Amino acid sequence: MEARATDDSSIFERPASQASSVTRSIIAFAGSDRRGMVGGILLVLYILVALVGPGISLYDLNAPDLGVRMQAPSWAHWLGTDRIGRDVLTRIIAGSQVSLQVAVGAVVMALILGAPLGALGSYVGGAIDALIQRVMEGIMAFPSLVLALALVALAGPSVIMLWFAIAFSSIPRYARLVRSGVLTQKEREYVDAARAMGQSPTRILVRQILPNIMAPIAVQLTLDFARAITVEASLSYLGLGLSMPYISWGTMIRDAQDFLEVAPWLAIFPGLALAGVILAFTLVGDALRDRMDPRMRRSLSRRMV
Repeated sequence: MEARATDDSSIFERPASQASSVTRSIIAFAGSDRRGMVGGILLVLYILVALVGPGISLYDLNAPDLGVRMQAPSWAHWLGTDRIGRDVLTRIIAGSQVSLQVAVGAVVMALILGAPLGALGSYVGGAIDALIQRVMEGIMAFPSLVLALALVALAGPSVIMLWFAIAFSSIPRYARLVRSGVLTQKEREYVDAARAMGQSPTRILVRQILPNIMAPIAVQLTLDFARAITVEASLSYLGLGLSMPYISWGTMIRDAQDFLEVAPWLAIFPGLALAGVILAFTLVGDALRDRMDPRMRRSLSRRMV
């Protein structure tokens, strides 16, 4: 009996070591994968600009200066000025802060709403699991941008509403990921050992199973950050994004479309900022996927649509 208890104890310790190995993989992948390194550098720059940039800008965000309107990039205005003389670089920096705020809120909301549904369905099973899966399939039948457009059009644009509108289409992804992971893990020996030690289902789920399904969730998070930024910019371009005083890259591109021939920089630089951030998250997602699951080298960029 003592030998058996020792074996169960060693099995029970396995999840912690597996979770720590996942953490080490996340930290180490950037140094061994060029895509991860490039994406990581771009993400660090993006986050630094979003957090620090607005506080060190030399120009007022919304104050017009008609004396320098429509100026091309120069030493005074590195990325030029817009139709009423506002500094383009200053507004791009402000837009990065808005995109980060919306993306973080939307992705966290999707994870918080989706993961418990997947865990509940997989652990309880039966009619509850079937009902949850049918609802998730119904949501996934609609493109994410269409759902976001409908929700924002009905309720009006606000920060919280944008979070929910963007998160809504991502809820099924986390529900299905967690459900699949829990179904795989709950029959493992370390879960049997935890049950034998008298742990509650909730504790087993949170402390034992969840750390072992973090790898696919981490990959999905990176992709959903890129997706959230894309949807936010698209909504703003269509006039359904946040209004003043918020600045969005999508709004900047929309306002620049009438001046593409005379002032192309008004659309080029916000577009490059948007493309760069999306590329960074996609590269990090690819690198994470290959690091954590070398058998699946398929590019994740196709899942962005």
